[in-house]
Amino acid sequence: MCTLDGCGSHEDLGPPPKATDEDRRLFLKGAIALPLAVILADPMLAHAAGSMLEKVTITTPEGDQMAAEIAMPATLPAPTVILIHEWWGLNDQIRAVAAEYAKQGYIALAVDLYGKPPATTPDGAKALMAGLDPVVATRKLQSSVEFLRNHKDSTGKVGSVGWCFGGGWSLNTALATDIDAAVIYYGNVKKTPEQVATLNAPLLGHFGTLDKSINKAMVDGFEQSLRIAGKSDYQFYWYEADHAFANPSGARYDSEDAMLAWERTMAFFGDHLA
Repeated sequence: MCTLDGCGSHEDLGPPPKATDEDRRLFLKGAIALPLAVILADPMLAHAAGSMLEKVTITTPEGDQMAAEIAMPATLPAPTVILIHEWWGLNDQIRAVAAEYAKQGYIALAVDLYGKPPATTPDGAKALMAGLDPVVATRKLQSSVEFLRNHKDSTGKVGSVGWCFGGGWSLNTALATDIDAAVIYYGNVKKTPEQVATLNAPLLGHFGTLDKSINKAMVDGFEQSLRIAGKSDYQFYWYEADHAFANPSGARYDSEDAMLAWERTMAFFGDHLA
């Protein structure tokens, strides 16, 4: 099953797209570009795409340290995006997405809130998530925003995006900092009007109608909290899909909805971070 912040097993909605041996050979040689979904569905390609990231260390004023990895675009200066991992931790899937953000013209920082090897089982992911100190995690994300805003190649614009566990933390980043835009992929958005009072960033949310935990009741309650707090700069999209529908490495993957969500996200960041 799925916790409010995590992803578990689910109904199989069909296999993700596959790469051929020739596709892999040409991709690894840099001779062709493959769609992100194909890269994410292939562990070898995802690892290769993510290998272009460079390791950095984020340090908070309180002395907390967090490992992160950064992907740079071809053209600088550039706007920036923080990528926050699923409950599994920072793995090759998230690294590959960061590499794709760099291809799209963003400085992409993939953070590691756990500081431990990523989980490969739901029980392992639950243990990692249970061990997270939310106060320390918030400080690390605040410092990540400052790191990107002050990066020598940054335009000063900062966005955040996260999936599942990371979707909730993308929202938390927008509540705790003055970022320019935040995207939530099926993350925990259970917030009171008092909790969202600090929100200044525009929000984009992607949610699945078949999701049993991040469901309509939760999102409707969140929207009510936003209205009560006087917040109106948000747009939520619903897809006839389940939790984690944008992850090609999982059985809930829905290629059409994932692509539509990606296009909407790119347009949203283009509008607010350009």
